[in-house]
Amino acid sequence: MAITALPPDTDADIARVTEALAMITPRWNVRILLALSGPPLRYSELAAKLSWLQNGQLHPKLKSLCDAGLVERTEHTARHVSYGHTERGAALLPVLPMIVTWAEEHLEKADRPLLAIEQIEDSVTLLTRRHAAAILWVLKSRQEVSGRALARIVMPSSDWTNVYPPLRQLVADGLVGTEGIGRPYRLSAAGDGLGPVLGALSAWSAGQPLDQAAQHPVWGHPQAKPTPRPWVSSQSRPAPAPFPQARTGESSPAWHHRDLFSHATPARPQAAIPAGGPRR
Repeated sequence: MAITALPPDTDADIARVTEALAMITPRWNVRILLALSGPPLRYSELAAKLSWLQNGQLHPKLKSLCDAGLVERTEHTARHVSYGHTERGAALLPVLPMIVTWAEEHLEKADRPLLAIEQIEDSVTLLTRRHAAAILWVLKSRQEVSGRALARIVMPSSDWTNVYPPLRQLVADGLVGTEGIGRPYRLSAAGDGLGPVLGALSAWSAGQPLDQAAQHPVWGHPQAKPTPRPWVSSQSRPAPAPFPQARTGESSPAWHHRDLFSHATPARPQAAIPAGGPRR
């Protein structure tokens, strides 16, 4: 069922990306996925890597990631249970460095150096605000849109003035810009820079290889290939060479969780200096 006045294919695309973001946004989910970037681990081994989690916090998080299809629980014997990525979970991992790259370029500078994992957590929080994905999609597609026109597209069944709270938030976050009251809205450089991230999430959520992100009709660059193929989620495409294969046996991704965070400093950042780039 359509949730906006966008074309059905676009509406479904936004819904899939929003769902993908919702899988990784909850606190500690990304850290758990990164801690599993290797051979399957027993619960006690995983808990040791995430020692800052209090008793009782890890199990429900693992269950939610298993329910989302990102982590699998394997019961070898009654006393030997291990956790590892599903193929789907392993295929999502290469999106995380893309988020770090965007954050390092566009997020405002904090008062202390931030770990890459913190960059990811801050970034996905911005993208999961209500109506954020749909607004970004429309502005990328149409370049400039008035608030009233944007409301008719993004929330057609609501009073059109309801578009302004999420719009003001996106402006405050530095992803959307406007020249003033009554003037059209457009993506900022930071909002436009989300193309690789949102294109990759769209490809992943549609079951496509991540290299198809470049062919996304909104966030990609179809001109890079003379004959772009249609954006069909059921279409069979070869696996991309640059991204790691899903883990089987003892193989591991091309990058490792230690590259993105250190277990010694799990604390969240304090308020960042309000200068330069989207707000955290």
